[in-house]
This record gives sequence, C-alpha cells and structure tokens, in this order.
Amino acid sequence: MTQQTTTTTQRQMTGAEIFVRSLIEENVEIVFGYPGGAVIGIYDALHDISDIKHILTRHEQGAVHAAEGYAKASGRPGVALVTSGPGATNTVTGIADAYMDSIPIVVFTGQVALKLIGNDAFQEADIVGITRPITKHSYLVRDVNELAATIKEAFYVATTGRPGPVLVDLPKDVMATKTIFNYPKSVKLRSYQPHVEGNQKQLDKAVALIAKAKRPVLYVGGGVILSNAAEELKKFAHKTKIPVTTTLHGLGAFPETDELSLGMLGMHGTWYSNTAVNYCDLLIAVGARFDDRVTGKTDAFAPEAKKIHIDVDPSNISKNVKVDVPIVGDVKKVLQQLLPLVSALDTRDWIQTIKNWKEEHPLRYNNGKYIRMQHVIQKISELTKGKAVMVSDVGQHQMWMAQFYQYLYPRTHLTSGGLGTMGFSLPASMGAAFARKDFPIVSISGDGGFQMNIQELATIREYNVPVKIIILNNGYLGMVRQWQELFWRKRYSHVEMLSPDYVKVAEAYGIPGFRATVTSDVDDVIKQLFETDGPALAEFKVVKEDNVYPMIPAGQTYHEIIDIPNEKSEPIEGEEQTDLEMVTFSKG
Repeated sequence: MTQQTTTTTQRQMTGAEIFVRSLIEENVEIVFGYPGGAVIGIYDALHDISDIKHILTRHEQGAVHAAEGYAKASGRPGVALVTSGPGATNTVTGIADAYMDSIPIVVFTGQVALKLIGNDAFQEADIVGITRPITKHSYLVRDVNELAATIKEAFYVATTGRPGPVLVDLPKDVMATKTIFNYPKSVKLRSYQPHVEGNQKQLDKAVALIAKAKRPVLYVGGGVILSNAAEELKKFAHKTKIPVTTTLHGLGAFPETDELSLGMLGMHGTWYSNTAVNYCDLLIAVGARFDDRVTGKTDAFAPEAKKIHIDVDPSNISKNVKVDVPIVGDVKKVLQQLLPLVSALDTRDWIQTIKNWKEEHPLRYNNGKYIRMQHVIQKISELTKGKAVMVSDVGQHQMWMAQFYQYLYPRTHLTSGGLGTMGFSLPASMGAAFARKDFPIVSISGDGGFQMNIQELATIREYNVPVKIIILNNGYLGMVRQWQELFWRKRYSHVEMLSPDYVKVAEAYGIPGFRATVTSDVDDVIKQLFETDGPALAEFKVVKEDNVYPMIPAGQTYHEIIDIPNEKSEPIEGEEQTDLEMVTFSKG
C-alpha cells in the first residue's frame, strides 16, 4: 500500500479520537450504531463531536440496513458502529445483504483487548472470520499506528470497483492507546486495481455486433445505478433505438414512461420483456450479472441472441451465461466510450412488435370491494408520479411494487435483492430519509417482514424521521403461501400469521396510524398518510390469497411463463365474482 499524508497533528490522540477524526476526513455525516462495552471509548470520543450525527438504532441489524438505505439512496458509503460479540454478530445479515447487492458500507465493530482474543473472553466473537466470505475485505486493527490508514483503505475498497461492505474490527485496548494522527490522502493497493476503461478491441467487437442487430435488447442491472450511469444509458438507448428491460435493482435506471421501456424482466417480470429477451438477436447486458431469477434455465436464456456483457467485476463475466463479447470496466465509462461509436438502428418493426405485445399482455389484476396490493401501489404511483424513494421489503408486495410503480429516476427503488432479507424495508427507509430530503420516503412491507425489525419504529419516532410506512397485511407469508399453492398441492404449512393491531402499535410509539379495510378506503388513507407531517403508518387489510403473475417457475424457461389469468378470479372473503373488474397497467 502506498500513501500520501494530507492531515497530521502533533498532539497525541487515542485510537478512539483518531477513529472519529478519520470519519470526519472521509466526510462521514451519519453513523448508525448501538453502543456497548468494547466501544465505550469511541462513544465518549463522539460525545462532543458536531460534525457527525449518530443515530441510535434499536438493533444492530437495523443499523446496518439503515447504512445500506443511506448508501443506496445517496451513492455515498453508509457507516455502522456496533460493539463486540453479539453486537458484531447481529450485523451479519445486513453485511451479507450489502455484499449480495454490491452496496458500499463500512461496518466498525468493537473487539475485546488484543491479549484476550482467542480466550473466549466476555463478548468475544471472531467477527473477521465470520464475515470474511461476505465482505470485500475484513480488517483487525492490531496497532493504533495503522488505524487511520486502515480506515482510509476500508472506505476506498468499499466504494471502488464493484462496491461492497468492508468490516473493521477495533480492539478495545487499541482504541485506548495514543499516537500521532496521520491521515493518508490517497490509497493504492498493488493487489487491488479495479479496471475502469473498456478494452478498445472489445468495444470495436461490440459496435460491430450492434450494427448488425435487428432485434436488440438492453438488459440493465443495478450496476448502472451504482456507477451513476443513468444519463449515459438513456443517451445510448435513444441514439441506437434499442428497447430497455431492467432487473429488480435496475429499476429507475431508465424512465418507465419511455416508449423504449419494457419494465422488469425475470421470474415476475412483464410478459413482453421476457418475450422480447427470448426472441432478441442481440442482448446487451449492462451492469447486470445474469442471476437465476432473471435467466431461469440458463442454457435456454435468450437462445437466439449474441450477447455483450459490460461489468466492472471480471468474475461476473460468463459466470452464469457464456457471452460473446465481454467488456470489463466501469459502466459509466464504457457507455461514454461506446456512445460516439454507435449509430441509430432501424428497429421500427421490432419496437412495433413489442408495442403489440404490451397491448396484448399488459400487467393486470382483478379489483373489487376488497383491497389488492397492486391497487395500493398503483395509487401511490399515481400520487407521487415517480418522485418518491420507494423502499420495499421482501415478498409478494416487493414484486408488485416492481410491477405497478412507475420508476422515473435512479436511486428511487431500494430493496433487498440477492439475499432477499425480510425486515429490510423499515430500517433501510430510515437510512434513506437521512440521505434524501428532495423526495418523500415510502416504506412498504408485508405483515411478516415488518415484524422482523418493528423495533425501529422507536428510532423513527425519536429522530422524527419522515418515513411514510405502509403495511400490506394479508395474514400470510404471502410468497411462501403462493409457492405452496402452486407447487406443493396447497399444503399451507406454517404460513398463516397472527398480527398485532398495527395502528395501535404505531400509536404506542407516538406515530399516527391509519387503516383501510375495503377498496373505497384506499384513496383517503393514502391522502392522510402523505399529508401527515413527520412519520406516519398506514395498514391496508388486503385479500388473503392472491398470486403474483406473470411467473416463470424456478429453473424453467421463458416458454413456461404463467401469464395473468384473463378470467375473473375466485371470490375472496365473500366477494362476489360480479364485483370484480379487470384493471390493466402497462409500463412504457
């Protein structure tokens, strides 16, 4: 590692003071954390600091998800600080979540004194060993003289190349030891040099394939948002006239009101996006990794297409699906390189074919007296017109939010994708609210996931975080129930849940609560929710048994897609079939 020092003080400082000064040098504004014995010195050093705002969460997992939400919404690294032992191990789910979704966070954990490590000391855990498979890198600081440089390196690793979580373990005695503070200006690691620019020969090959394409599709992932390349993507799509489909994490990278937008692809993607990918002759993957929820059966994915893959992480290239032209580099930089080299394609017939598919197979749902999740999400979309940061939990509502909310801007759709962590939304929305003041923050959860981090209502109330909290309550673990219905002969095993009165729970925390039980209540409750200053919660009692369509069963091909039934569904909770009407919804 080579460094150039920019900040030096001749006054001897404790490791705890150096820690705080290092965060200030990194322009850290918010730290989400939970104190304990091993980090008391750090919290003492934070006590009189006004440059950094510390947010006391009610659980360490909540702190890490909040750091994720902050990072996803802002593009800046999120920071969490916790104590040793159980405090450290409680961060593991959040760290794994950030690792799967390539989110730049730095997690600082307290540790017992160096001489006690390995002795099963009180509140000792080998958190470096535990998290090694789920971090970009984990550090144990053994010398106070290495502390500042380690922190600088941690932020560098977390935010460069393919972003991800970094953990720094801080022994209690190291934090108490004094030394001179020297903070490096830059970091250069011999073994870690992310490749930014695309290779010119590979760019030329890609341009040649693009020029020949008659039925091209841009397959866009979260890498476009992580590299802040939404504007370059839009210019590229408009210049080449190539339709755009996005992954779950790619939502918002391309405006879904655009004629070229296909919405989301994959297991619960639109029928027309999946069909377009199935019949395209060129697939350009931009910041996407060909994960199983997109590809289904990999050897039958986009079978007629040549494939170009742009990704900053070389390990992603041809990992799941073999591609014809790999381009390793930062998505923003590579698109900037490609833009002057490509020309408009004659895709009029292809776009017209896709337009016909959209008209023939729109997203749709049956609507009647009793509330459907789709209806609630569509109404929020109509109200906010894309100008909201939507934070979903995991389950059926997550997929309907991807389908029925029209995303127009990057960093407005936050969710747990790769790990699929229930309990993500509430703390992540809290973190997003500290990052973004321009748009309202909307947290949407099912009744199952909401209860997993329900304690963060106290954090939201204490800091008056203006999150609009929505619970879509069907009394089930809905997605598991759907799979049991479709693939396990309706043997509903341990998926029905007893829920508390969420409005009373909210009020117990000092948060206004509202409830809707029938469709005619929905508009008024949403209006009250958004007109309430500060945090507010709304519970929507939705139909108990409803399924997310379209659906490609796991491991199947696009030919096995289950489209949305055209016929009226069975009566729900006494609802007559004659009360139901079909509502259609198309993106782009």
